[in-house]
Amino acid sequence: MQKLLLVFFFLFSISANAADNKDNNKTDPEFVKQKQHLVQEYMAALSSIESDIPADSVWMKNYSSYLTSIEVKNNLAEIKAKISQLSKNNRYGKNLDELSALRSKENILSSQMLQLKGKDTTPFAELLTPPEIGDIPPISNPIDIFTGYSFIKQINNNHEDYIMQKVRLKKLIDLLDKKKSIYENLIVLQKDKKTQEALDILKKQLDRFTIALDTIDITDSVYKKRIEVIEININKKIEEQIYKLTKIGIIVVVFFVISFLIKLIIKKYITDNERFYTANKIITFTNFTLILLIVFFNYIENVGYLVTILGFASAGIAIAMKDWFMSLLGWLVIVFGGSIHVGDRIRVDMDGMLYIGDVLDISLLRITILEDITLTSFEKNRRAGRIIFIPNNYVFTRMIANYTHNSLKTVWDGIDIVVTFDSNHKKALHICKEITRKYSKGYTDITRKQLNKLRNNYSLKNTNVEPRIFSFIVPNGVVISSWYLTNAYGTLTLRSTISLEIVEELNKAHDITIAYPTQQLFIDSSERRMPLNME
Repeated sequence: MQKLLLVFFFLFSISANAADNKDNNKTDPEFVKQKQHLVQEYMAALSSIESDIPADSVWMKNYSSYLTSIEVKNNLAEIKAKISQLSKNNRYGKNLDELSALRSKENILSSQMLQLKGKDTTPFAELLTPPEIGDIPPISNPIDIFTGYSFIKQINNNHEDYIMQKVRLKKLIDLLDKKKSIYENLIVLQKDKKTQEALDILKKQLDRFTIALDTIDITDSVYKKRIEVIEININKKIEEQIYKLTKIGIIVVVFFVISFLIKLIIKKYITDNERFYTANKIITFTNFTLILLIVFFNYIENVGYLVTILGFASAGIAIAMKDWFMSLLGWLVIVFGGSIHVGDRIRVDMDGMLYIGDVLDISLLRITILEDITLTSFEKNRRAGRIIFIPNNYVFTRMIANYTHNSLKTVWDGIDIVVTFDSNHKKALHICKEITRKYSKGYTDITRKQLNKLRNNYSLKNTNVEPRIFSFIVPNGVVISSWYLTNAYGTLTLRSTISLEIVEELNKAHDITIAYPTQQLFIDSSERRMPLNME
């Protein structure tokens, strides 16, 4: 830059001296030498400026396409004029080859014009047009907040790219302006036609770029204001959603606090764990439903329209998700009907298999039970301790037996033993009855009290809770069936104790024999006679 200023200063000095000694300087060797040196300096400066202009500048490429389109358009007009002139003068079929060649050139130039369509009138249309903003995303729920921020970032990035195009154009105009000054100084030193033509072309180019800069300044101002308005509107909607989300969050926290306090109060006044568990489930479900409804009505603007759509789709949804809906309905029947509670011992018949266990949990879709060691496990399954998941819809389609329904914790269990026909049957019956009465007395008293409570809800005809002894004739002898009340959770333990006690007492009696499959062999002890010798 300093070197260029020195050249300008030197040029001014020479011009001042040239005004006084115009005729002498033309022939002065020193003057000619200095002039040539300045011309070389200017040409070097032009080369430096040309190297500073980026080879891949979109503005220069666009302007080059503009010049090419004008040149192609002019050539096409000339060719069309020649074709028209030759067609008028070609009365006797002369100049056919020339016409054919001109028409071929016309077709080629026409195809080029199609490719350069619009470049001859608006050279910088694509560069001057700012990026499209597109559709503004609606902000109607918390998830759209991220969409809104992403949209703002996108349009700001597009605006920055547009500004970069403006910055590049300013740098290009500065370089072309320097180039113009050098050409003007060269015209002073050497008034040749080539330099003057280059200067005229450069001035036109500079005028085009200057007009483009003015246009991009105005467009950028409008585009920037539009982005600011859009950004303000999106931020306002985002603030509304954040406020709504905060309000819903506070309401949810309040609901949780109220639910927690209600659970504490219930736990204080309800000592039964099973009843507390059921109440806890109902409170949790109610709390979840209320929160869901609050969110639903806050973010669904046209609820009636949604209900209409769900009404039309309900038939298909009901068919496709039949088991799911039936399980939800089954949950309502179980919880509000009170047929099964957590902690109850139940038996479920599932696909030919019997499962007996204690209810661990009753969720919206299934009942979870822990399989225990029972008589069924001993005789059939030969497995125990498994976690069994039972869909709630089984209450409508499967047989589910509750051993401990409505605080009734006892069940009837029976032991069968066979004595021979010649045994003292009455004594055997008495022994079995006394033993069962002794071990089941506590459960008998408990059951009597529980049945008295059940009279308020059920019609009970037979409330006999004392042990029952029955006798039947079977092929091996007389079977004595002893039935007694026992704890539903410990049937095998008491059964094992009573069985051993009965066997022990029956064995002590000399006139009672326990029957079991036996065989008797009758051997004739008389002397066997040998056959006579026939000899």
